[in-house]
Amino acid sequence: MKRLICAFIALVLCLACLSGCHGSKRQELFEIPEEFDTSKQYEITFWAKNDTNLTQVAIYKKAVADFEALYPNVKVTLRLYTDYGRIYSDVITNIATGTTPNVCITYPDHIATYLTGDNTVVPLDELMDDERFGLGGSEVRFESPKQDEIIEKYLDEGMIGDEHYALPFLRSTEACYVNKTFVEKLGFTLPEVLTWDFIWEVCEKAVEKDADGNFIVNGQPTLLPCIYKSTDNMMIQILRQQGADYSTAEGEIGLFNDTARGFLLDLADHTANGEFSTFKISSYPANFLNAGQCIFAIDSTAGATWMGSDAPLIDIAEDRLVEFETAVMTVPQFDTENPTMISQGPSVCIFNKPDHGEVLASWLFAQFLLTNDVQISYAQTEGYVPVTSKAQSSPEYLDYLSREGEDGDMYYDIKLKATKLTLDYTEKTFVTPVFNGSASLRNAAGQLIEEVTKATRRGKTVDDEYIDSLYDEMISLYRLDGIGAGSGERAELGELPPTSVMLLSLIAAAWVFIGIYVLVQTLKKRKNQGNT
Repeated sequence: MKRLICAFIALVLCLACLSGCHGSKRQELFEIPEEFDTSKQYEITFWAKNDTNLTQVAIYKKAVADFEALYPNVKVTLRLYTDYGRIYSDVITNIATGTTPNVCITYPDHIATYLTGDNTVVPLDELMDDERFGLGGSEVRFESPKQDEIIEKYLDEGMIGDEHYALPFLRSTEACYVNKTFVEKLGFTLPEVLTWDFIWEVCEKAVEKDADGNFIVNGQPTLLPCIYKSTDNMMIQILRQQGADYSTAEGEIGLFNDTARGFLLDLADHTANGEFSTFKISSYPANFLNAGQCIFAIDSTAGATWMGSDAPLIDIAEDRLVEFETAVMTVPQFDTENPTMISQGPSVCIFNKPDHGEVLASWLFAQFLLTNDVQISYAQTEGYVPVTSKAQSSPEYLDYLSREGEDGDMYYDIKLKATKLTLDYTEKTFVTPVFNGSASLRNAAGQLIEEVTKATRRGKTVDDEYIDSLYDEMISLYRLDGIGAGSGERAELGELPPTSVMLLSLIAAAWVFIGIYVLVQTLKKRKNQGNT
């Protein structure tokens, strides 16, 4: 027993030493090198997202090739994803193993969770300001934009606390793609700014059926008048438009309030009447819109190439297409005098590594993604806009904007209209506070709408009691009770690393064996005393 206990203690001490060694290998805070060693070979990885669009893939590959031509000592390996959530999940997994990418397309909400690791994401303020390698730096081998040439509103979206942790890559907002033909057929005229009251008034009229059970407006058995793609954006915007709480920068949660409750109860009524559905429940809004089975399809401006009878990326059979006039409008508002909509779009962050030259190479590549060629080329694929005034004011981009409707591909009119909407409303957009846990809060916001919509479609009663229960369920599901009011610890700290779990388990096992040993020795001693 003594030998067994000693073996356990030795193993625990060994693992503790290994754990200590692992801790000693944590990256130090990044410091900008005096020079970029071009005689040394660097290999960096770039995780990016594309919308299954081969043109976007080609733009990424060209950016990599052009950068490598400027810096022959840097090899960039591109890894493509079709979903931001997968990137987020893989980064979280790789933080634990120390194998994060060098450069990553992501969102600030996600970065806030990455920062729970030690020295994971590099703060960018000193890098941006550096005279040699910073934005517009003297030793940068390409025409990097200066800091004041990045749209300030977009740049500030990458701030977490008092520091920038991300560069904006591209920006979009949400738009309502309207079947104007059906709206007018129902006897309505589109206002200059959409309101939710107008949406529901049209939808209520649209669900009327003929004697055969078909909807009068489209002559089909299927119609979902209003479909929303991103329900988290939907809830966040509704709260913002009405001046209701969502969250504070410190992580104090205000989502579960009476304004949200009132909207959810109202939404249940419209859902019960067959007026509303979501992407997760039904499918892409564009597919229903193009088949004449939706009147108000609310999606990102970056999704404009899927919208309309002549859309270049139509995803339904040709015999299902219905001809109609498409209007591109802002998302529905409560206050038409002060329209408000969310700003969205990918950002770029870089991860810390033991070799600071490797981090500098990553920073140079991240900057390269802001050059005019990359920005304009990518923005032309969908309804994104460049994030620099340098690109937005360039003759090439202004020419692109002026050619709306010249063809059904590069100059597709719906795509150009969505792009111009984003540009026109830049100062009307907002972003939500970013903190560790804000990604979970965003998920909960959307899930409230999804659950109410599903419950209503299944014939359940959605009332105050149901909403109370739903609020509790979301708080528990997304561990939101651990966030708020300056609490230092947040909900998304993740699981302990496997080594730590093993170490703690062995410590517990050792104490169990020690307890058994002490108990056995005590019993032996009592037995011997009894014998004597």
